Amino acid sequence: MKTTDKKFFGTNFRLTQVQLILLVAAVLVIFDNYTYFSKLLAVYPPEGKNLFYLATAPVLMWIVYSAAMLLVSSRWTTKPVAIFLLIVSSLVAYFTDTYQIVVSRGMIQNVIETNIAEASGLLSPKLLAYLFFYGILPAFLVWKVPIRYRGFWGELKSKLLTFVGLLLLTAAIAWSAGGFYASLFREHRPLRNYTNPYYWMRNTIGYVKRAVRRNAADIKRQPIGIGTRAHREPGAKPRLVVLVVGEATRADHFGLNGYTRQTTPLLAKEPGVIDLPHVSSCATYTAKSVPCMFSRYGRGEFSRRKELGTENLMDLLHHTGDIDLLWRENNSDPKGVMDRLGYENYLSPKNNPDCKGGECRDMGMLAGLERFVDTNTSRDKLIVLHMMGNHGPEYYKRYPKSFEKYQPVCRSNLLEKCTREEIVNAYDNITRYSDYFLAHAIDFLKKQEKRYQVALIYMADHGESLGENGLYLHGIPYSLAPDAQTHPAAFVWLGKDFEDINVSKLRKLADRDYSHDNLFSTILGIYDINSTLYNPKLDLFAPVRPPRKK
Repeated sequence: MKTTDKKFFGTNFRLTQVQLILLVAAVLVIFDNYTYFSKLLAVYPPEGKNLFYLATAPVLMWIVYSAAMLLVSSRWTTKPVAIFLLIVSSLVAYFTDTYQIVVSRGMIQNVIETNIAEASGLLSPKLLAYLFFYGILPAFLVWKVPIRYRGFWGELKSKLLTFVGLLLLTAAIAWSAGGFYASLFREHRPLRNYTNPYYWMRNTIGYVKRAVRRNAADIKRQPIGIGTRAHREPGAKPRLVVLVVGEATRADHFGLNGYTRQTTPLLAKEPGVIDLPHVSSCATYTAKSVPCMFSRYGRGEFSRRKELGTENLMDLLHHTGDIDLLWRENNSDPKGVMDRLGYENYLSPKNNPDCKGGECRDMGMLAGLERFVDTNTSRDKLIVLHMMGNHGPEYYKRYPKSFEKYQPVCRSNLLEKCTREEIVNAYDNITRYSDYFLAHAIDFLKKQEKRYQVALIYMADHGESLGENGLYLHGIPYSLAPDAQTHPAAFVWLGKDFEDINVSKLRKLADRDYSHDNLFSTILGIYDINSTLYNPKLDLFAPVRPPRKK
């Protein structure tokens, strides 16, 4: 028999390959699945026959993980696979236990696209503790422990015998608790979303397979808008629109929507503001919502493949040759929307004059906009401002101290350590600061009314959970997500002579159900672009503007 190491901390302790796998599987079950078993106990209270059924649940999970690791085990793979699973699962356990986050494919995409600044906001002593005690420490022991390899046939025999034992144990559980698992798998499928590492591995494999297929297919991006033009009535002033993409602002905490707190006092005073209280998001996370908002496809059709294979709204506007475009970014990045056109980064003091203590405020994006609108004043213009907004979990960092109206506030990224009142207070303070930013954006547009027809559209990318039912932040799969995550805040503001729109009629229609799907055709309608992709049924303003001349 051969070993990978001679000594284990000065002792002759050794394990076989199978023994190591069974131990690692047990560690994964015991230490990385607190949330799953907590939710299982909430569905099946530990009483009566449930006590026996619940006792079999960790055993069955251990069997599955052991069998899966045995399938990929070899002299060269067992330790690397075990170390990788332990470290990644410890991080997943932290985010699942702390924020009730589900590691879906979308969340994996979010992780891949997260920048250093966003990631640093999630660091905490608790995260480091999870990583060290549940990940690095057991991974180090796996790396150090000597393995007794019995040769090919010896290892094969050992694995086959272990598989037989696991199958017999599975059969015994199925015979004694089959009804329980039939109920669990049929009626409580969402519980599997919290199994660790099963769920994140399943979705990671799916994400990688999709990426490989996408690359193998060598997708050619389909252009849209070639040959289209923006039209304007003779003698009409050019149009200047500011489109503000908010971050994690939920509709039911927006003062304009009748929230018990007036979190939008300045917007409430603006007569041109028309609130849209019933808007549904395309997704529950930025990496999908933002490209979907600018896509020709609605939520029901949108996919990552279509996103990469088709140009978006900004490309179409650029192809007209009639509209000057500007995108200012204070979130992370435009999520691919501006890959071909470029954008201005306001996460850095280099561009943003309102940065302090490593935090760059949204107000900085308004600095110097006059230079853009003062150039080529005869042309239409669109300005997109992508806000940091209500980005969590460090809500208290997103607004200046002077906006801390609601106290006390949560001053930690470990939201479960704060009271719900503290979390909500910090979150609502950000919304008041966003109100201040948006009101100043409107003031900027008012100053341009002599030269332009002006309007502002605000849509947040998704909502946010603030501790309801133990959920925090966002990113829950859409089918399972609460309204707090799928109903973002939105409104429009129109200047005095913007396209002769019937504002009173628009207010009557504002209470209808809208979604991110409306944005694409609304922007095409504003600039009167003769595209076959325009759908008047999705244009917010189509029912309330005069008929246009052909």
